[in-house]
Amino acid sequence: MNKCFFVSDLHGKISRYDNLSRKIRIEKPDFVFIGGDLLPHKSISGRAGIEEMDGFATDFILKKFRKLRQQMDCAYPDIYLIPGNDDRKDQLGALATGESEELWTNLHNRCRVIGKYRLYGYACVPPTPFRLKDWEKYDVSRFVDPGSIPPNEGIRTDSPDGDPEWDTIEKDLKNLVGSDNLEFGVFLFHSPPYNCNLDRASLDGQTVDHVPLDVHVGSIAIQRFIEERKPYLTLHGHVHESTHLTGQWKQEFGRTCSYNAAHDGPELSIISFELHNPQWAERFII
Repeated sequence: MNKCFFVSDLHGKISRYDNLSRKIRIEKPDFVFIGGDLLPHKSISGRAGIEEMDGFATDFILKKFRKLRQQMDCAYPDIYLIPGNDDRKDQLGALATGESEELWTNLHNRCRVIGKYRLYGYACVPPTPFRLKDWEKYDVSRFVDPGSIPPNEGIRTDSPDGDPEWDTIEKDLKNLVGSDNLEFGVFLFHSPPYNCNLDRASLDGQTVDHVPLDVHVGSIAIQRFIEERKPYLTLHGHVHESTHLTGQWKQEFGRTCSYNAAHDGPELSIISFELHNPQWAERFII
């Protein structure tokens, strides 16, 4: 009970879901982790009846995984997922439906214990330039990078969890783990940690009001959390171009091993690893 797949940032692309489903059927992993940005940006094309974002989670994702479980029966893996900052909260009722059918577990702001492993999930990212704020929070303070929109502004499609004026990712992580022993803590994040090989954005030379933009767009709170609490494994997405720019999709922070499964091409990026030995992992583009 060790083989795992990790994917992120599928963004409603049918070919990515098809490739993931096929890979699961063939290789039969024990666990599958999906790191957010499940839905299309605006619309998709290619099949009648699911052209628009509205209903994609119900009309496609739910049906896809119901069929996969029917095909695999008892070989169906444990699936853990979180939303991402591009996922409209008002479109995610299907996540609760899928969980009630035991198709997956939504790990956002939750912990599940599997043997010696403690699995946690956290979907929120620091403020971005994008207007959708359902899954954005201040990072460690009310500072917002030049060009980004504060999380208490912009657009929300549903009621916020907590206080968007004052809540931070840093505070959320402290509340999530408390004093838990994280020797075998596995974290499914959407945001990568700040200032590393996993959060490099293509912002070179860009400025806002003559202020240069930081090319690292990850979370300082997650960076500090990894440094201070030293979890076993962390899984990330969000910054699609980082692997292309740095040549690295994996990085070690002391005893912590971290991956970024996001990809800036049309294909599916899938990371295969063994839970008992996360330093060994392979990345496939299919």
